[in-house]
Amino acid sequence: MFFIGKHLIKTRFLLAPMAGVSEMPFRIIAGELGAGLATTELISAKGICQNSERARKYLRFNKEKEIPYSVQLFGGEEKVMAEAAVYVAKLGANIIDINFGCPVKKVTKTGAGSAFLKTPIRIFNLIKTIKSALGNEIPITAKIRSGWDADQINFLEVGKILEDAGCEAIAIHGRTRAQGYVGLSDWGIIKKLKDCVKIPVIGNGDIISADQANVRLLETNCDAVMIGRGALGNPWIFQELKYKKKPNQKEIYDLIIRHLDEHLEYNSIKSFRNHLIWYSKGYTGNAQFRSLVAELTEINHIKEIIGNFFLNTVKENNSSIVTHCIDYRQAFG
Repeated sequence: MFFIGKHLIKTRFLLAPMAGVSEMPFRIIAGELGAGLATTELISAKGICQNSERARKYLRFNKEKEIPYSVQLFGGEEKVMAEAAVYVAKLGANIIDINFGCPVKKVTKTGAGSAFLKTPIRIFNLIKTIKSALGNEIPITAKIRSGWDADQINFLEVGKILEDAGCEAIAIHGRTRAQGYVGLSDWGIIKKLKDCVKIPVIGNGDIISADQANVRLLETNCDAVMIGRGALGNPWIFQELKYKKKPNQKEIYDLIIRHLDEHLEYNSIKSFRNHLIWYSKGYTGNAQFRSLVAELTEINHIKEIIGNFFLNTVKENNSSIVTHCIDYRQAFG
């Protein structure tokens, strides 16, 4: 357990904010399974200020289940970021996370995301501007990378700047912006940052198993580990970390159906297909399964295929699903 401002984070394993993944249904599922915090995907401050439909969708949350509710914002303009922060605080955000780490070009070319790492004084000014607009009730956190590129690895400087500006926690991904997601995340820098600042440090990068998450926590002495790609198709990683329990086939099937139903309350079946791809990873016959669900739009047919696949297949060797998939293709194709 640790605190972000006044908010107790009950477990030290957190869901990373991921575009197209960290929507309300998945955040709630991760939280129920044991994630200590599940922050929204990065949301454009400009989109919030312009009241865009996309921003409104990303901001949906469950007041009873998402406590604390953490919103991640991105943008390159101080005034716009402060205005968006005030808006989401009034909406109900308990924590506001600022993205200084996104490596995507369409974000960095606007001066947002990891572009801030090139000019750290902008980070100080932005945090101070947001805090001045918000007051002290809402804690500000930040997500950074080790630096812009190999010639500008400045995470220690940035970490101290964030602490001095009044940031209440730092999540750090162990790659530079130039690396993107290539190569290995350097957890040595996470330990160095933890040793350098007094506020909570959250390590992030390449966590794909519960054992790995526990090892990284011990190696770095960081306050928490943030799990991104390791939770794709496997939100049970948080259950394994908190309760030392893996799901059985029926539990896997039930949760996927629940996730689908809750996702469809405000999104399309097409946008759920990536989740089905991730859920089916490692299963025998998953290529045929993915091909089938990509062709269908009728929800009851898709649920039949999901049931057939996840209730009758295991991740080891079981080729029976191939025959079932062919049968479903003939029935509905």
